[in-house]
Amino acid sequence: MGYVGQHGVATLRRYKYSGVDHSLVAKYILQPFWSRFVNLFPLWFPPNMITLTGFMFLLTSAFLGFFYSPHLDTAPPRWVHLAHGMLLFLYQTFDAVDGKQARRTNSSSPLGELFDHGCDALACAFEALAFGSTAMCGKATFWYWFIAAVPFYCATWEHFFTNTLILPIVNGPTEGLMLIYLCHFFTFFTGAEWWAQDFRKSIPLLNWVPLVTEVPVYGIALFLMIAFAVIPTIGSNIHNVYKVVEARKGSMLLALAMLFPFGLLLAGVLVWSYLSPSDIMRNQPHLLVIGTGFAFGFLVGRMILAHLCDEPKGLKTGMCMSLAYFPFAIANALTARLDDGNPLVDEQLVLLMYCLFTGSLGKRHNCEPSTIALLWLAIICYICAKRQIFSIILHEDSALQIIFAFVIPRIAIIRD
Repeated sequence: MGYVGQHGVATLRRYKYSGVDHSLVAKYILQPFWSRFVNLFPLWFPPNMITLTGFMFLLTSAFLGFFYSPHLDTAPPRWVHLAHGMLLFLYQTFDAVDGKQARRTNSSSPLGELFDHGCDALACAFEALAFGSTAMCGKATFWYWFIAAVPFYCATWEHFFTNTLILPIVNGPTEGLMLIYLCHFFTFFTGAEWWAQDFRKSIPLLNWVPLVTEVPVYGIALFLMIAFAVIPTIGSNIHNVYKVVEARKGSMLLALAMLFPFGLLLAGVLVWSYLSPSDIMRNQPHLLVIGTGFAFGFLVGRMILAHLCDEPKGLKTGMCMSLAYFPFAIANALTARLDDGNPLVDEQLVLLMYCLFTGSLGKRHNCEPSTIALLWLAIICYICAKRQIFSIILHEDSALQIIFAFVIPRIAIIRD
């Protein structure tokens, strides 16, 4: 049995995307640029390939960060910051023009939306890793993924109920990404150390702030983002969903239940990290963020698919598959307390298995060779940490098929 039934097939055929972007920066600066930029692509160029190319820019950026700063606590060469900024700008541009190319070629489809937003969900993880190398965030890199993932998930949840993707006057895809690549460019001139030292040294105008302990600049930036961006955005999402639920005489508890799998995902990662004898959040940030990013991509993909197919509102039990790995990981961490800090299974291997598991969720319980190939970046992180040499053989699947299977659940249609 697949994810899409007969009702879903009928709904997919008549689905129309609806979105509103209130950003003034997008309207007066970026939209005119994007409208010209899309003309660089020939009419035969598939919109999904534009999406995929933009996603590959972020993969490249994340790999650069890993190569020069495996633990995200050392300063990479300054040109890396410039590359991070340029690659993120290109990702934003390609992510914006894929829809324009689809309309230009009359090839818009609900599966294109699924592919686009699935790539965006994974992009949260890879850009968090890139910024972690720029700001020398170390274990705090996970929290930068958190502040990207939470608004993204809540916006997807809101879209599920309102049927319209509403981007406020200041939003993540426009101003948020612009702020990040400007930070990358800024770091090209100042060096990554600027972010890691006490904020009163980096910003002399604030040396009067009476704090006892030192707080790095990236810590202050994280706090400000949570206080002035994440919390207001979540509040707006909940308010908009509440209005729709009330108008339809529905249950707000059922609506909030759809946030439950994501909350459990965060709880599982935090409990595992707390119990970890090797401090995985500090020593293996790439594997932890990538594996969690895969699980997040599955949750988002499942919710988007439910929206496209007009499934009943409420908790989707299939989403909880992404949580099945945590009992094993947490139990393994606990075994370290019985053997002088040595877990039963090496935690690097447990993390790699975590990436394999979450990355293969879309294949149900069938971990095919092409699915494993999708996890090449996680495997690189693991093998490089072990200082081994390896090779990965990709099978005949096309790049689009590989990434599509990687980002979202496989769609099996039940036919008459």
